[in-house]
Amino acid sequence: MDQGNTVKIRDLDLLAVHLAELKAAGKKVVLAHGVFDLLHMGHIRHLEQARKMGDVLVVSLTQDCDVNKGPGRPAFPQHLRAEAVAALAVVDYVAVNRWPSAVETIRWLRPDIFVKGQDYATAEDDVTGGITLEADAVRDVGGEIRFTSDITFSSSHLLNEYFSSFPADTERYLHDFRRAYSIDEVLSWLERITALRPVVVGDAILDEYLFCDGIGKSSKDVVLAVLQRSLEVYAGGSLMVANHLAGLCHDVRLVTQLGDSGRREEWIRGHLRSNIEPVLLTKTASPTVVKRRIVDEYSGAKLLEVYTMDDKLTSGEDETALLAALSGPPEDGDLTVVTDYGHGMLSPRAIEALCTPSRHLAVNAQSNAGNRGFNPIAKYRRADYVCMNSHELEVETRVRNNNDPSIVEKQVRQLSTRILCPRFTVTMGKSGSLHLDFATACSVAPALAARVMDRVGSGDAVMAVTAPLARVGAPGPVVAFIGNVAGAESVAQVGRRWALDRVALSKHIVALLK
Repeated sequence: MDQGNTVKIRDLDLLAVHLAELKAAGKKVVLAHGVFDLLHMGHIRHLEQARKMGDVLVVSLTQDCDVNKGPGRPAFPQHLRAEAVAALAVVDYVAVNRWPSAVETIRWLRPDIFVKGQDYATAEDDVTGGITLEADAVRDVGGEIRFTSDITFSSSHLLNEYFSSFPADTERYLHDFRRAYSIDEVLSWLERITALRPVVVGDAILDEYLFCDGIGKSSKDVVLAVLQRSLEVYAGGSLMVANHLAGLCHDVRLVTQLGDSGRREEWIRGHLRSNIEPVLLTKTASPTVVKRRIVDEYSGAKLLEVYTMDDKLTSGEDETALLAALSGPPEDGDLTVVTDYGHGMLSPRAIEALCTPSRHLAVNAQSNAGNRGFNPIAKYRRADYVCMNSHELEVETRVRNNNDPSIVEKQVRQLSTRILCPRFTVTMGKSGSLHLDFATACSVAPALAARVMDRVGSGDAVMAVTAPLARVGAPGPVVAFIGNVAGAESVAQVGRRWALDRVALSKHIVALLK
């Protein structure tokens, strides 16, 4: 790159000092902010107009880790995006942001003018809500916000058209889905679920990831020796489902059990989102469930899992307390989401209490290493919505389906003779998902993950977004599509470092559908 362009790229702290000097000398500073993932004529015209508004044009770029536009984005890393923007003659300085939004950057650099494109001129059209906060920030530092108006292009559209990371079949699916459903229509369904007040019921799990380096085989035994590097702990099970839902709905109630040993209540309360009302019951003579995974730090591969739990069924006074917590009137929650991991919390009496017809019930009864297949969905006599994976469906029907949608659909219809339920979602891993609405039709959507880092918890993410969508009556294709977007976000991280968020999910959807 030209040395002059290199000089244009500045550290934010040094740039703030330099801009203050320029402003003191009477120069008018203009700031533009964005991803600039694929530089095009729309960007160039936008920056040319911005430059005419003042004496100095500064461009701040969203750092890679904050580009929340789905798997495979940004297409170009931040240092290349910075070089591309710096190569434009109209740009005086470039800086890579270190915050998720431009608000903090505005307060730090204190521009006279903050400039956005015409597509942000109507605040209601901004799914992130960020433009209002940015406008407030620039006014707080004595500046003003202005909007350019010229030809516009979408980097997301161009990348989807010419640089797609998806196979041809997935591209055809996305093409057909874009023609059937507009971006506004899809996002409207996410907006509708915000008013729900779901109740989450299920086992609390702490997911521990012990990151290690393999150092070789023990000299005396056939044992792999590893060197511990770090330990990360995440809220799992019903805790994570509640966190997912709290990022999509205004209020969430959580009913779960902790052990009377290794309770970890303070930690758990501190790792639940603020709009969650936790009802933390006790399972006597039991530990809080902990699932520790020994993970190779370099590859992310799991070497071993160690469970701490007592999976005996809830009984006695513990069961009485659980039944009391579940006995509130239906209006206490518009939706009950049951995440049954088969670790003993939900006794037959508790399940029967959940299956009352007055309750809108969504259920996932998970088959995992901890319950060894002894956790069938059919123990729930009814539900309004069921989410499960294809292996769990195989266990229920005793027939392999090889993720063949036609076989999966037949198996779901067979299962419906044992559990009264009008809507099912079956996740099929890399084969995508199937959503069957007995009142309408069957919808199949391909997987939308560009990379898979960790599949643990992906079903929880799918359940958390599809259950409320089914509750508000979203069409099957929309439920399947948004569920797969949520699944893609989940598998792109090792562990459970973050939960679903409506704004981030909306940005991912917009990027896919442009």
